[in-house]
Amino acid sequence: MLASAKRKYYMLGGKGGVGKTSCAASLAVKFANNGHPTLVVSTDPAHSLSDSFAQDLTGGTLVPVSGVDSPLFALEINPDKAREEFRSASQKTGGTGVKDFMDSMGLGILAEQLGELKLGELLDTPPPGLDEAIAISKVMQFLESQEYGMFSRIVFDTAPTGHTLRLLSLPDFLDASIGKILKLKKKITAATSAIKSVFGQEEPRQDASDKLEQLRERMIKVRELFRDTDSTEFVIVTIPTDQKRALEMIESDPELRDLKFIQAPLVDVEIRGVPALRFLGEIVWK
Repeated sequence: MLASAKRKYYMLGGKGGVGKTSCAASLAVKFANNGHPTLVVSTDPAHSLSDSFAQDLTGGTLVPVSGVDSPLFALEINPDKAREEFRSASQKTGGTGVKDFMDSMGLGILAEQLGELKLGELLDTPPPGLDEAIAISKVMQFLESQEYGMFSRIVFDTAPTGHTLRLLSLPDFLDASIGKILKLKKKITAATSAIKSVFGQEEPRQDASDKLEQLRERMIKVRELFRDTDSTEFVIVTIPTDQKRALEMIESDPELRDLKFIQAPLVDVEIRGVPALRFLGEIVWK
């Protein structure tokens, strides 16, 4: 885990309350103390990174963590702040994005009717999966933005299991959904082009479909990243109630028996602050 200078991503997941954040924070400290500029990211709506580092990491921006040998930054992704930023951007542009897309297909009248449904209110009552979508957008920034170029290790403290499974499946879902939308748009464009050519009107704009295609390409990049075993590793954190039975079951499963096991003992100190995280890291990440 320490050997390569190539950037690597580590996702730590499991049920809530199993020590996932402590393990993620201790791994980040381990990397930073071994020469890797590291970023640890919490995508868990119930953030606890601040507690682990004994430092205020709220605000949704990169915060430097003190007490380590190499640069270590922490980031708590704040869905509420992201929704507010999206709402402000929508107000500035004067549209929801839905109307622009419908206009490009020659369906502006329908878009005006949809506008009466007040689609912006979805931001106040977010649909399931919005937190994961925001996390995906941040992963895309890690891949593309120079702001994050210095980090050779990025550690994710993921949300509880159900959220994380949605996060991992989202690139496939969006890729398929965008593909269907683009196919539909091509059919509608062909039909409207035939009609408009009769009346001598110009072709519909392609901006919206170009943006969708770009988003689809970025989703494919994220999907490839999640599946690249040389770049991405998923660490399951758990505290089985019946340890002997659980371990025997995993060892007998042909698809799971090759997993690397790390068994950490219970400790009699609270794992809070960089010194405690370093101590935990020496036990867990040998």
